[in-house]
Amino acid sequence: MSLSKILFIFFSLSITLCFGLAHSARFEITNNCPFTVWAGAVPGGGKQLYQGETWNLEVNAGTKGARIWPRTGCDFDNSSNSTCQTGDCGGLLECQAYGVSPNTLAEYALNQFSNLDFFDISLVDGFNVAMEFSPTTNGCTKGIRCTGDINGQCPNELRVPGGCNNPCTVFKTNEYCCNSGSCGPTNFSKFFKEQCPGAYSYPQDDPTSTFTCPGGTNYKVVFCP
Repeated sequence: MSLSKILFIFFSLSITLCFGLAHSARFEITNNCPFTVWAGAVPGGGKQLYQGETWNLEVNAGTKGARIWPRTGCDFDNSSNSTCQTGDCGGLLECQAYGVSPNTLAEYALNQFSNLDFFDISLVDGFNVAMEFSPTTNGCTKGIRCTGDINGQCPNELRVPGGCNNPCTVFKTNEYCCNSGSCGPTNFSKFFKEQCPGAYSYPQDDPTSTFTCPGGTNYKVVFCP
């Protein structure tokens, strides 16, 4: 066996062992809205939350590309199939894929570079429900809130039933979608940023919108904080 292959196997085992020893993260998802919200989560699935109800979700260390979001206007039948007005994930109660816009997103990646968790609230897929995404342990205190009146003041071009859409979905141009090269803020992204300064307003809005905590931190996601 070549030295490079041995080193690759050793590195892979080390990474696996590191994540194996790391603790999973708990996400406490609470609905404070005066209406029912169907939480979606990848990984995790989904759950109906009446006002005041909480769903505790355990997520493995090392998970990345993960998100939690609110779905509204759902009407699930006995077979757990429905089409939600916002945030729908293929008509399933237990989401297997991301929801469709518009939906307010809590995004995260656990135990990444320097064993840090990275988390944010994103409006890149639009907005449907106000949200808080905050750490609750490990001495990490910096959280994010997005409570602006986005639905009420949504530009007419982006307004849809139950939410405020993202301009990429509406116009499908590189200016708004950032499909290639670099892109900057637009009038629409500036509207989202004014309403929620700590949230992602367009795909390259990293400097003011990404937050970190030590790996092993627990979090809360609150709809209508």
